Amino acid sequence: MGKIFVGLLLAGSLAGCTGMNDTQQRALTGTVGGAGVGAILGAIGGNAGLGAAAGAAAGLAGGLVYDQVKKNEAQSYNDGYAAGKRQSSTKSQ
Repeated sequence: MGKIFVGLLLAGSLAGCTGMNDTQQRALTGTVGGAGVGAILGAIGGNAGLGAAAGAAAGLAGGLVYDQVKKNEAQSYNDGYAAGKRQSSTKSQ
């Protein structure tokens, strides 16, 4: 019974992510992943709740840093593409 409940809970939480933008998805993924890992490590250390809270905070920060890196990467690609397109159009004239 417990496994079915956990499965439904996970499926329901994923269904709520459909309308999110990339930043929100990355922040949520980092937070949930960090909380999960933190809870496991915290349980080993004797306090799963504190581990989950610390893991969630670290995961959120990691998700937001990753989001910023991906945005910078996309901007650099777009800038390079636009520069190449400008250079290509001036050569053909």
